[in-house]
Amino acid sequence: MTSWLTIIGIGQNGFLGLGSDAKDAINEAKHLFGGKRHFELVGKKGNVWESPIEQSFKEIDKLKGERVVILASGDPMWFGIGASLCKRYGTEDVKVIPTPSAFSLVASKMLWSLSDTECLTVHGLENERIISFLLPGNKLIILTTDEKTPQRFAEIISELGFGESIITVFSDMGSASESRVESSASKWNNLNISNLNTVAIECLPDKGTVIKSRTPGLPDAVFQHDGQITKREVRAITLSALCPLPNQTLWDIGAGCGSICIEWLRSQSNMRAYAVERNIDRLSIINSNALALGVPELNVVFGDALKEIIGLPSPDAVFIGGGITSGGVIEYCWQNLKPGGRLVANAVTIEGEQRLIDMHDKLGGELVKIDISRAEPLGQFRNWEPLKPVTQFKALKP
Repeated sequence: MTSWLTIIGIGQNGFLGLGSDAKDAINEAKHLFGGKRHFELVGKKGNVWESPIEQSFKEIDKLKGERVVILASGDPMWFGIGASLCKRYGTEDVKVIPTPSAFSLVASKMLWSLSDTECLTVHGLENERIISFLLPGNKLIILTTDEKTPQRFAEIISELGFGESIITVFSDMGSASESRVESSASKWNNLNISNLNTVAIECLPDKGTVIKSRTPGLPDAVFQHDGQITKREVRAITLSALCPLPNQTLWDIGAGCGSICIEWLRSQSNMRAYAVERNIDRLSIINSNALALGVPELNVVFGDALKEIIGLPSPDAVFIGGGITSGGVIEYCWQNLKPGGRLVANAVTIEGEQRLIDMHDKLGGELVKIDISRAEPLGQFRNWEPLKPVTQFKALKP
């Protein structure tokens, strides 16, 4: 079947900057959809996206088989509308004609290799999403929301001990009014920024800054908690057992301060996680930790696990750190776990351990005892202070 839906990426140079295929598609289109700015760039009239955009998608549904053209920015398949429409209509019905993305344009101006650069977006999202990428030597290119975003980046970066980082802002790339401003984060005072801008950041830590690696096992001290926290060493072992993989979903049952699901989200790109916690006082702690550590996308669910996890998207991995002895929780999680998924449960009580032993008898898998001791002062000497032993059960679903 010939593609009836064409998605065309355009730059600030508008219609003149397009190739012949894109120009022909626009001129021959029976229906045009896009943003107001896109129509101004190509000198055409059409259907401006409604809010929510799903309303416009429903209109496009009715036009299947007709010549429909979608106008988008840059490369529609890179944080653009292309992926959503391909998923909705299928690859046989869709044709994409991209133009250089903002990432490509900025990389060429900065002389950065895109393969060595983190390409991110905070467009319409929380600016704190950049936090987990603040690592020495990292290069970031970020799609922004508006003219206020660069200033907020400078504040966040400086507060986290990366004030020496160099921020470069490109505005209206490809147009006659294109501009570039650059400064260290700590000295940033460039307020005259266009609403349409893209930011490049070279991450440089200040002297003495404690670096927060994306490898699981952050220090306990970086988390707010009320005592309910999976300790650093046990947390690293637990994340290893959960085996985070890109684009996968975690259920964290009895999330406590959220340390496990937060490190799950930090470990890979495009991860999803649900923190289920029945102690209402811990909800604000989980949300604060998620924001401070750069994963505001964490979904926090309040209530009893067995009631609240019903209807959640099926997980690729489940961690049960609380509610082990609650009847049916482990069984329900196992039932809903995707094939190839991992179930990991930790227990510190005798009753919890017996429950895990029973599950090991039923499901097989691995049963491990984790004993950790830390060196602590004892007078003028040091002594080994043991943490509570943890029994860990892990099972891989066939």
